[in-house]
Amino acid sequence: MDLVVGLDAGGTSTRALVLDLDGARLGQGLAGGANPNAHPPAVAAAHIAEALAEALDGLDSRKVRSGVLGMAGASKLADPAIAALFHEAWERAGLHCPLRVVTDCEAAFATGTSSPDGTVLVAGTGSIAGRIAGHRMVGRSGGYGWLIGDDGSAFWLGREAVRATLRLLDLDAPLEGLATAVLTAAGARGRDQLVSAVNDQPPVALAKFAPLVSSAYHHGDPEALTIVSSAARLLADTASAVRSPSDTSPIVLVGSLIKTPVGTHLKQELLTRCNAQVIMATEGAAGAAWLAAVDVLGPEAPRPV
Repeated sequence: MDLVVGLDAGGTSTRALVLDLDGARLGQGLAGGANPNAHPPAVAAAHIAEALAEALDGLDSRKVRSGVLGMAGASKLADPAIAALFHEAWERAGLHCPLRVVTDCEAAFATGTSSPDGTVLVAGTGSIAGRIAGHRMVGRSGGYGWLIGDDGSAFWLGREAVRATLRLLDLDAPLEGLATAVLTAAGARGRDQLVSAVNDQPPVALAKFAPLVSSAYHHGDPEALTIVSSAARLLADTASAVRSPSDTSPIVLVGSLIKTPVGTHLKQELLTRCNAQVIMATEGAAGAAWLAAVDVLGPEAPRPV
Protein backbone atom coordinates (compact mmCIF):
# COMPACT_ATOMS: atom_id res chain seq x y z
CA MET A 1 0.00 0.00 0.00
CA ASP A 2 1.69 3.16 -1.22
CA LEU A 3 1.38 6.36 0.81
CA VAL A 4 1.77 10.09 0.40
CA VAL A 5 2.50 12.79 2.96
CA GLY A 6 1.35 16.40 3.13
CA LEU A 7 2.35 19.08 5.61
CA ASP A 8 0.96 22.52 6.35
CA ALA A 9 3.53 24.64 8.18
CA GLY A 10 2.38 28.00 9.48
CA GLY A 11 3.53 30.50 12.04
CA THR A 12 1.60 28.95 14.93
CA SER A 13 1.30 25.24 14.15
CA THR A 14 2.40 22.49 11.77
CA ARG A 15 0.08 19.70 10.64
CA ALA A 16 1.14 16.50 8.87
CA LEU A 17 -1.22 14.10 7.12
CA VAL A 18 -0.59 10.65 5.64
CA LEU A 19 -2.95 9.32 2.93
CA ASP A 20 -3.08 6.17 0.91
CA LEU A 21 -3.57 6.54 -2.83
CA ASP A 22 -7.33 6.11 -2.44
CA GLY A 23 -7.42 9.29 -0.34
CA ALA A 24 -7.98 7.56 3.01
CA ARG A 25 -6.41 9.26 6.04
CA LEU A 26 -4.06 6.93 7.86
CA GLY A 27 -2.12 9.22 10.17
CA GLN A 28 -1.84 12.80 11.32
CA GLY A 29 0.51 14.83 13.45
CA LEU A 30 0.58 18.24 15.09
CA ALA A 31 3.54 20.34 16.22
CA GLY A 32 4.54 23.95 16.74
CA GLY A 33 4.95 26.53 14.01
CA ALA A 34 7.52 25.92 11.26
CA ASN A 35 7.57 29.20 9.35
CA PRO A 36 11.30 30.00 9.23
CA ASN A 37 10.46 33.70 9.07
CA ALA A 38 8.70 33.50 12.43
CA HIS A 39 10.94 30.95 14.18
CA PRO A 40 14.65 30.11 14.15
CA PRO A 41 15.16 27.72 11.20
CA ALA A 42 16.45 24.92 13.44
CA VAL A 43 13.31 25.18 15.60
CA ALA A 44 11.08 25.26 12.53
CA ALA A 45 12.74 22.14 11.10
CA ALA A 46 12.43 20.35 14.44
CA HIS A 47 8.68 21.00 14.41
CA ILE A 48 8.49 19.46 10.92
CA ALA A 49 10.21 16.34 12.24
CA GLU A 50 7.90 16.21 15.26
CA ALA A 51 4.71 16.44 13.16
CA LEU A 52 5.99 13.79 10.74
CA ALA A 53 6.95 11.40 13.54
CA GLU A 54 3.44 11.57 14.99
CA ALA A 55 1.73 11.19 11.61
CA LEU A 56 3.86 8.20 10.59
CA ASP A 57 3.65 6.41 13.93
CA GLY A 58 2.73 2.78 13.21
CA LEU A 59 3.12 3.20 9.44
CA ASP A 60 5.93 2.06 7.14
CA SER A 61 7.70 5.25 6.06
CA ARG A 62 9.39 3.32 3.24
CA LYS A 63 6.02 3.16 1.45
CA VAL A 64 5.71 6.93 1.17
CA ARG A 65 6.13 7.70 -2.54
CA SER A 66 5.69 11.45 -2.52
CA GLY A 67 5.64 14.32 -0.04
CA VAL A 68 4.65 17.96 -0.30
CA LEU A 69 5.36 20.63 2.30
CA GLY A 70 3.12 23.67 2.08
CA MET A 71 4.86 26.36 4.07
CA ALA A 72 4.52 29.99 4.94
CA GLY A 73 8.00 31.42 4.37
CA ALA A 74 8.85 28.83 1.70
CA SER A 75 11.22 31.29 0.01
CA LYS A 76 13.61 30.94 2.96
CA LEU A 77 14.51 27.47 1.69
CA ALA A 78 16.40 29.16 -1.13
CA ASP A 79 19.16 29.40 1.48
CA PRO A 80 21.04 26.05 1.21
CA ALA A 81 21.78 25.97 4.93
CA ILE A 82 18.10 26.34 5.85
CA ALA A 83 17.03 23.87 3.16
CA ALA A 84 19.48 21.34 4.60
CA LEU A 85 17.81 21.56 8.02
CA PHE A 86 14.42 20.72 6.53
CA HIS A 87 15.77 17.87 4.41
CA GLU A 88 17.50 16.43 7.48
CA ALA A 89 14.17 16.53 9.34
CA TRP A 90 12.58 14.72 6.40
CA GLU A 91 15.21 12.01 6.47
CA ARG A 92 15.01 11.64 10.26
CA ALA A 93 11.36 10.70 9.79
CA GLY A 94 12.52 7.80 7.61
CA LEU A 95 11.40 9.35 4.34
CA HIS A 96 13.45 8.75 1.21
CA CYS A 97 11.14 10.12 -1.48
CA PRO A 98 11.73 13.66 -2.74
CA LEU A 99 10.38 16.53 -0.64
CA ARG A 100 8.57 19.12 -2.76
CA VAL A 101 8.11 22.48 -1.11
CA VAL A 102 5.24 24.73 -2.20
CA THR A 103 3.79 27.87 -0.72
CA ASP A 104 1.10 27.59 1.91
CA CYS A 105 -1.20 29.29 -0.61
CA GLU A 106 -0.82 26.48 -3.16
CA ALA A 107 -1.47 23.81 -0.53
CA ALA A 108 -4.44 25.71 0.90
CA PHE A 109 -6.08 26.16 -2.50
CA ALA A 110 -5.76 22.44 -3.22
CA THR A 111 -7.52 21.72 0.08
CA GLY A 112 -10.68 23.43 -1.06
CA THR A 113 -10.94 22.44 -4.72
CA SER A 114 -9.44 20.28 -7.46
CA SER A 115 -9.75 23.22 -9.85
CA PRO A 116 -6.31 24.15 -11.21
CA ASP A 117 -7.15 27.87 -11.27
CA GLY A 118 -8.60 30.39 -8.84
CA THR A 119 -7.81 32.48 -5.78
CA VAL A 120 -6.74 31.47 -2.31
CA LEU A 121 -6.82 33.62 0.80
CA VAL A 122 -4.92 32.42 3.86
CA ALA A 123 -6.06 34.12 7.06
CA GLY A 124 -4.18 32.73 10.03
CA THR A 125 -1.39 34.18 12.14
CA GLY A 126 -0.52 36.13 8.98
CA SER A 127 -2.49 36.81 5.81
CA ILE A 128 -1.82 36.46 2.10
CA ALA A 129 -3.80 35.99 -1.11
CA GLY A 130 -2.57 34.11 -4.15
CA ARG A 131 -3.71 33.81 -7.75
CA ILE A 132 -3.47 30.15 -8.73
CA ALA A 133 -3.01 28.87 -12.29
CA GLY A 134 -2.26 25.22 -12.98
CA HIS A 135 -1.97 24.58 -9.22
CA ARG A 136 0.88 27.11 -9.06
CA MET A 137 0.81 30.54 -7.46
CA VAL A 138 1.41 33.07 -10.24
CA GLY A 139 0.46 36.25 -8.39
CA ARG A 140 0.16 37.39 -4.80
CA SER A 141 -1.06 40.14 -2.53
CA GLY A 142 0.00 40.63 1.07
CA GLY A 143 2.03 38.11 3.02
CA TYR A 144 4.63 40.68 3.95
CA GLY A 145 4.84 39.76 7.63
CA TRP A 146 3.73 41.44 10.84
CA LEU A 147 5.87 44.55 10.46
CA ILE A 148 4.65 45.77 7.07
CA GLY A 149 1.65 43.59 6.24
CA ASP A 150 -0.62 40.78 7.45
CA ASP A 151 -3.71 43.00 7.34
CA GLY A 152 -6.76 41.31 8.88
CA SER A 153 -4.71 38.40 10.28
CA ALA A 154 -4.74 36.97 13.80
CA PHE A 155 -1.68 39.10 14.52
CA TRP A 156 -3.57 42.17 13.25
CA LEU A 157 -6.63 41.29 15.36
CA GLY A 158 -4.51 40.86 18.48
CA ARG A 159 -2.70 44.13 17.91
CA GLU A 160 -5.99 45.98 17.33
CA ALA A 161 -7.42 44.48 20.52
CA VAL A 162 -4.46 45.80 22.50
CA ARG A 163 -4.62 49.20 20.80
CA ALA A 164 -8.35 49.50 21.51
CA THR A 165 -7.70 48.67 25.16
CA LEU A 166 -4.97 51.29 25.38
CA ARG A 167 -7.25 53.95 23.86
CA LEU A 168 -9.88 53.28 26.52
CA LEU A 169 -7.25 53.40 29.24
CA ASP A 170 -5.87 56.70 27.92
CA LEU A 171 -9.37 58.20 28.05
CA ASP A 172 -10.14 56.79 31.49
CA ALA A 173 -13.23 55.32 29.83
CA PRO A 174 -15.21 52.41 31.26
CA LEU A 175 -13.66 49.15 30.12
CA GLU A 176 -15.84 46.86 27.98
CA GLY A 177 -15.52 43.08 27.82
CA LEU A 178 -12.72 43.01 25.25
CA ALA A 179 -10.51 45.45 27.16
CA THR A 180 -10.99 43.56 30.41
CA ALA A 181 -10.14 40.27 28.67
CA VAL A 182 -7.00 41.75 27.13
CA LEU A 183 -5.74 43.00 30.50
CA THR A 184 -6.45 39.66 32.12
CA ALA A 185 -4.71 37.70 29.35
CA ALA A 186 -1.67 39.98 29.58
CA GLY A 187 -1.57 39.76 33.38
CA ALA A 188 -1.72 43.55 33.49
CA ARG A 189 -3.61 45.95 35.74
CA GLY A 190 -3.22 49.09 33.70
CA ARG A 191 -1.73 50.81 30.68
CA ASP A 192 1.95 50.69 31.57
CA GLN A 193 1.84 47.04 32.59
CA LEU A 194 0.01 46.16 29.37
CA VAL A 195 2.58 47.95 27.23
CA SER A 196 5.42 46.21 29.05
CA ALA A 197 3.76 42.80 28.84
CA VAL A 198 3.25 43.11 25.08
CA ASN A 199 6.72 44.43 24.35
CA ASP A 200 8.36 41.71 26.45
CA GLN A 201 7.06 39.08 24.00
CA PRO A 202 7.95 38.43 20.33
CA PRO A 203 5.68 40.50 18.07
CA VAL A 204 3.95 37.42 16.64
CA ALA A 205 2.71 36.64 20.16
CA LEU A 206 0.09 39.37 19.70
CA ALA A 207 -1.90 36.74 17.80
CA LYS A 208 -2.80 35.14 21.15
CA PHE A 209 -5.24 38.01 21.76
CA ALA A 210 -7.19 37.24 18.55
CA PRO A 211 -9.56 34.69 20.17
CA LEU A 212 -10.56 37.36 22.69
CA VAL A 213 -11.92 39.44 19.82
CA SER A 214 -14.14 36.59 18.65
CA SER A 215 -15.43 35.96 22.16
CA ALA A 216 -16.17 39.65 22.75
CA TYR A 217 -17.85 39.87 19.33
CA HIS A 218 -20.35 37.20 20.35
CA HIS A 219 -21.18 39.31 23.42
CA GLY A 220 -21.77 42.43 21.34
CA ASP A 221 -18.68 44.35 22.46
CA PRO A 222 -18.55 47.46 20.23
CA GLU A 223 -14.76 47.45 19.88
CA ALA A 224 -14.82 43.80 18.84
CA LEU A 225 -17.60 44.41 16.32
CA THR A 226 -15.54 47.17 14.69
CA ILE A 227 -12.35 45.10 14.64
CA VAL A 228 -14.07 42.08 13.06
CA SER A 229 -15.76 44.05 10.29
CA SER A 230 -12.54 45.94 9.53
CA ALA A 231 -10.54 42.71 9.37
CA ALA A 232 -13.04 41.19 6.92
CA ARG A 233 -12.84 44.21 4.62
CA LEU A 234 -9.04 44.22 4.69
CA LEU A 235 -8.88 40.51 3.89
CA ALA A 236 -11.39 40.92 1.06
CA ASP A 237 -9.25 43.75 -0.30
CA THR A 238 -6.25 41.43 -0.24
CA ALA A 239 -8.11 38.73 -2.19
CA SER A 240 -9.61 41.20 -4.66
CA ALA A 241 -6.16 42.53 -5.51
CA VAL A 242 -5.24 39.31 -7.35
CA ARG A 243 -8.54 38.92 -9.27
CA SER A 244 -9.99 40.69 -12.27
CA PRO A 245 -13.61 41.92 -11.90
CA SER A 246 -14.80 39.33 -14.44
CA ASP A 247 -13.04 36.36 -12.82
CA THR A 248 -15.51 33.58 -11.92
CA SER A 249 -12.95 30.99 -10.75
CA PRO A 250 -13.36 29.70 -7.16
CA ILE A 251 -12.08 31.47 -4.07
CA VAL A 252 -10.77 29.24 -1.30
CA LEU A 253 -10.55 30.59 2.25
CA VAL A 254 -8.32 28.80 4.71
CA GLY A 255 -6.64 29.49 8.03
CA SER A 256 -7.44 29.73 11.72
CA LEU A 257 -9.70 32.77 11.27
CA ILE A 258 -12.05 31.13 8.78
CA LYS A 259 -14.18 29.49 11.49
CA THR A 260 -14.45 32.74 13.46
CA PRO A 261 -16.74 35.76 13.01
CA VAL A 262 -14.07 37.24 10.74
CA GLY A 263 -14.47 34.30 8.36
CA THR A 264 -18.25 34.68 8.30
CA HIS A 265 -18.02 38.40 7.50
CA LEU A 266 -15.28 37.75 4.96
CA LYS A 267 -17.32 35.21 3.01
CA GLN A 268 -20.27 37.58 2.80
CA GLU A 269 -18.02 40.44 1.74
CA LEU A 270 -16.53 38.36 -1.08
CA LEU A 271 -19.91 37.07 -2.24
CA THR A 272 -21.03 40.69 -2.50
CA ARG A 273 -17.96 41.69 -4.51
CA CYS A 274 -17.37 38.63 -6.71
CA ASN A 275 -19.40 36.37 -9.00
CA ALA A 276 -17.62 33.25 -7.80
CA GLN A 277 -17.96 30.26 -5.52
CA VAL A 278 -16.43 30.93 -2.10
CA ILE A 279 -15.17 27.77 -0.40
CA MET A 280 -14.28 27.71 3.29
CA ALA A 281 -11.57 25.12 3.85
CA THR A 282 -9.88 24.27 7.12
CA GLU A 283 -6.82 22.09 6.61
CA GLY A 284 -3.87 22.94 4.39
CA ALA A 285 -2.23 19.59 5.07
CA ALA A 286 -4.97 17.81 3.12
CA GLY A 287 -4.25 19.97 0.08
CA ALA A 288 -0.53 19.30 0.34
CA ALA A 289 -1.18 15.55 0.60
CA TRP A 290 -3.48 15.66 -2.44
CA LEU A 291 -0.79 17.50 -4.43
CA ALA A 292 1.61 14.72 -3.41
CA ALA A 293 -0.91 12.17 -4.73
CA VAL A 294 -1.20 14.16 -7.98
CA ASP A 295 2.58 13.84 -8.34
CA VAL A 296 2.08 10.04 -8.32
CA LEU A 297 -1.30 9.54 -10.05
CA GLY A 298 -1.86 12.72 -12.02
CA PRO A 299 -4.78 15.18 -11.77
CA GLU A 300 -7.36 12.42 -11.33
CA ALA A 301 -5.93 11.46 -7.94
CA PRO A 302 -8.77 10.83 -5.44
CA ARG A 303 -9.52 13.72 -3.10
CA PRO A 304 -8.78 13.16 0.61
CA VAL A 305 -11.67 11.43 2.34
